[in-house]
Amino acid sequence: MIKKITTKKEYLDFVQEVKKHDKLYYQECKPEITDYEYDQMVKELQRYEKENPQEIDKRSPTSLVGEKTTKGFKQAQHTVPMLSLANTYSEEEVQDYVNRIYKLLNKKDVLFCCELKMDGTAVSIRYEKGKLVRAVTRGTGTKGDIVTPNIRTIKSLPDQLKTKAPDVLEIRGEVFMSRKTFQDINKRREEEGLDLWANPRNAAAGSLKLLNHHEVEKRNLDIVLYSIAEGDGNLISQFEVHRFLKKLGLPVSDEKHYSKCHTTKEIFAFADKILKLREKLSFEIDGIVIKVDDISTHKKLGRTGKSPRYAVAYKFAPEQATTEIEDITVQVGRTGVLTPVAELKPVQLAGSKISRATLHNEDEVKRLGIHIGDTVLIEKGGDVIPKVVKVEKRKKDTKPWQMPKKCPICKTDVVRVEKEVAVRCPNPKCTGQKLRSLIFFASKHALDIENLGEKVVQQLVDKGFIARPSDIYILDKETLSQLEGFKEKSINNLLESIEKSRDCTLAQFIMGLEIKYVGKETAELLAEIAGDIKSLEKMKRDELIEIEGVGEKVADSIVEYFQDEQNLEEIDLLLKHGVTPKAAKKKIAGHEFSGKVFVLTGSLEKFTRDEAAKLIKERGGKTSSSVSQKTDFVLVGESPGSKYKKAQKLNIKTISEEEFEKML
Repeated sequence: MIKKITTKKEYLDFVQEVKKHDKLYYQECKPEITDYEYDQMVKELQRYEKENPQEIDKRSPTSLVGEKTTKGFKQAQHTVPMLSLANTYSEEEVQDYVNRIYKLLNKKDVLFCCELKMDGTAVSIRYEKGKLVRAVTRGTGTKGDIVTPNIRTIKSLPDQLKTKAPDVLEIRGEVFMSRKTFQDINKRREEEGLDLWANPRNAAAGSLKLLNHHEVEKRNLDIVLYSIAEGDGNLISQFEVHRFLKKLGLPVSDEKHYSKCHTTKEIFAFADKILKLREKLSFEIDGIVIKVDDISTHKKLGRTGKSPRYAVAYKFAPEQATTEIEDITVQVGRTGVLTPVAELKPVQLAGSKISRATLHNEDEVKRLGIHIGDTVLIEKGGDVIPKVVKVEKRKKDTKPWQMPKKCPICKTDVVRVEKEVAVRCPNPKCTGQKLRSLIFFASKHALDIENLGEKVVQQLVDKGFIARPSDIYILDKETLSQLEGFKEKSINNLLESIEKSRDCTLAQFIMGLEIKYVGKETAELLAEIAGDIKSLEKMKRDELIEIEGVGEKVADSIVEYFQDEQNLEEIDLLLKHGVTPKAAKKKIAGHEFSGKVFVLTGSLEKFTRDEAAKLIKERGGKTSSSVSQKTDFVLVGESPGSKYKKAQKLNIKTISEEEFEKML
């Protein structure tokens, strides 16, 4: 419950508190409170300012857009200010908004266009004569950061419009990150001992502010466009804006995600429909946006403070539950990072039973002030990952939780590296690290050993059968027969998978080595440049830095890895046991695939998808998971899905396997 402001001193203190949260949210991308709590604080400020207009502080966040420009970027003025929407949370507040519109327009027959409220970061994209020339963040609302190279990394956004467009077209939209990408990035950050992103919105905003667009490309950002600031021509309806942008080949919401509504009842019918769809979406939304459909009235309606009057957001209340923290356990990751985990009294939340929630790191536990035995409020972070929001109630005689001084697995004294939030076990022989490391080595990210999942690895480690990756390749029938639940079929399946994994790519092998900061794209780059593992071992720091996409931090990590005798010994053992990493074939110069983007859909008969993708890459092409204006070819197999239909709509060339073979 937000405390009511009663004095000017309380008001000024409250202004500073809200400004602190603005900075955490917009500039540092590390919010400490929920959106709902923040909105309630702003509402309390607005209430006090309305009742005491003579006391309004000019620096109050109620009249300023929360974002600021970022050091390292050039700035540009917005031709039309980028304002932020006012928020509503109840049917009563939405009805009040609708009544205000009726009053301002002096009529009750008003049509509204309702859309998804994307949980991303706002940008303005400018096309001139159909070519993308500039992208700018919202920034202060009047001026933002020029992030054009970063925006160009978004695969769904065309550089050149394929259909004739106005000479100047400035469009507003939202850059976002899919839930899956968000989870993958946070998993990697946790393993590296870095702060985790609070939600996909902050991850997208933080990624857009990176100065190296090659790093931005790895974040796999996406965008949806929804309004026109300049160049709308004769468009009179917000509803038609979506269709107009789609016709130009720009990424917009699916047609079932926006609707015309005449009444509050229809608005809430749409909101209920979207709320039911919410969990099935691959991206984050936090409500709907309600806009007056008639564009010609927008200027007449004007603005109030930092918000336009023609539109308002209706935000879904976060799904939350209260439960008790029964214990806090500590997991040891494959890089030695210690992660505290709240063991919860099981509770239903957003359709599933929750019994555990990561607490990320020691600093997060201190920030929340958690004690074992506390009753806490939990919600699904990004509607995916359970997280503890705050302490609701505390029992007597409980004590603050402390990170253990020794590793819970090997009892080695833990360390905290300067400038890292992570506490680590420094013992490279720690079985906790080894377990996670072995699980990763066998995963699809690395050697892809089918049938060697977490539970099997755990048994093998517990029984002392494996302690390092090379041990996997000396497993035999007699050893595997001692595992619980392993009969002849299970044994043969696992041995076949191990045998198959010996014939891996050099990029897979590099991933399996778990060199710090080396992800999939970097592993593929290194494999292409080095050609074989022994050449990579000998590469010097200067040579590595010259590779586009490999920075100083990554280069230092690679050099350090290959200076460790134990690492070199393990590589030699893997090679000795028959693991034969093959370099990617040199790209075929001058092939018609060079620079072309392919999307694969349906079941292929002559190739697996991985084989087809490999053949495309060998010839200088690229593959993408989604069809956009940047797609050149869609390879169609049996029973193709929605990608095939989208390709037809966008007039993108579709090819059969036979045509693909001829093109090879």
